[in-house]
Amino acid sequence: MTIKSDFDVAIIGGGLAGLSLAIQCVRAGHRTILFEKEHYPFHKVCGEYISFENWNYLQDLGIPLSDMNLPMINRLLISSPDGRCIESRLPLGGFGISRYLIDDLLFRIAVSEGVTVVQDTKVLDIHFSNQQFIIETSNGNTFAKIAAGSFGKRSNIDIKWKRNFTLHNHNKLSNYLAVKYHVKYDSPPDQIALHNFENGYCGISRIEDEKSCLCYLTKAANLRKAGNDINRMEQEILSKNPLLKNIFLKSRFLYDKPLTISRISFARKTQVENHVLLLGDAAGLIAPLCGNGMSMALHAGKLAFQEIDLFLNNRIDRYEMETHYTRQWEKHFSSRLIAGRVIQGFFGNASLSNLLIKTVKPFPKIVRLLIRQTHGTPY
Repeated sequence: MTIKSDFDVAIIGGGLAGLSLAIQCVRAGHRTILFEKEHYPFHKVCGEYISFENWNYLQDLGIPLSDMNLPMINRLLISSPDGRCIESRLPLGGFGISRYLIDDLLFRIAVSEGVTVVQDTKVLDIHFSNQQFIIETSNGNTFAKIAAGSFGKRSNIDIKWKRNFTLHNHNKLSNYLAVKYHVKYDSPPDQIALHNFENGYCGISRIEDEKSCLCYLTKAANLRKAGNDINRMEQEILSKNPLLKNIFLKSRFLYDKPLTISRISFARKTQVENHVLLLGDAAGLIAPLCGNGMSMALHAGKLAFQEIDLFLNNRIDRYEMETHYTRQWEKHFSSRLIAGRVIQGFFGNASLSNLLIKTVKPFPKIVRLLIRQTHGTPY
C-alpha cells in the first residue's frame, strides 16, 4: 500500500489502547497512522474481561455492545490451592469478549473512519528530532508530530531503549509466563473464577459464542520444574487445585496449542519515554487476577487523546502534554496497580492464599473492598 510520509499522530501497536486512540484522533481531524505487527483478526494472551466502566465509551467508539448478546459477569469465585472457595458479588461487574473479536471490530471502525492502518509491519525504533518523530519500520520510515506507544507487555522497542524494567529480570515482579486457551466448559455465564495454585493463578470466564477464556499466570520456575512442558506443568502443578483439575479434565480445548508470552514484568514503568506517550501494558501492567488490564488500556487511550488534541490545536506545548498525561495516568491507575501487586503477593503464594481465603471468607465486605481497589468508575 502507498503511505503518506507525514502524519499528525503515529501509533505503534494496534491493541485496545492504540486502536481507541487512533479512532478518536482521526475523528478530531488529525492525520493518523497505526502500525501493527500482526494481521487482523488475531488472538492475544489476555483475560478477556472488561469492567462496565468502559461500556459507554466503547459504544461511543462504535461497538454495538447492547446488540451483541455478550455474557454479563457480576459474580466472582476465588479458590485457594487446596480447593477452598469464596464467592462474592462484583461491585461494578463487567462483560466477556475475546480480543480476537473486539480488536477486529475496533480495527474495522478505525479503517472506516480514515485511520491509515499498516499491518504485518514491525516498528524497529522511534526517533525524536527537530520536534518530529521518525518511525523506523520494516517497510520504511514515517514522520509524525506525535508518537504513541501501545506495544504491549514487552517489545523490541522496550529492550532497544533499555527501559528500566527490562534490565532487572531477577526482580520478584519479573519473569512470569502467561498461557491462554479458548475452551468449551460448562461454567456459569455470569461468573469469573480465579483459581490459585503454587506460584500462580488461573482465571476462567465466558466470552462470546458460549466459549470461555482460560488464562493463567505462573512463575517461569514452574515451567522449568516441569521440564519446560506446559501440558506436564498443568497436570503436575495446576491440577493440585481440585477445581482446576476438573476444568482441565472436562474442558474441550479449541486451540491446537496454547498462546503464550514469557518474561512478563509487573515492575513500575514510565508513561512517557523519549517523548513517546505510552499506553496500555507499555505504561504499566496490572496483575491479571485483577481482571482490568483491558479497561485500563481503553481508558488510557481517552486520556492520551485529550492531551494530544490540545497539543495539536496549539493550546498546550509538548512539555505540558507529556506532564499532564503522566499526571492523569497516575491519578487514575497508580493506586490500582499498587493494589494489584499487593493482592498478587498473596495469590502467588500457596500458603498465603490458603490463609487469606480462610480468613476473609466470613467477611464478604472485605472481598468487595479489595475488588473495588482494582476497578475504576464509568467515564
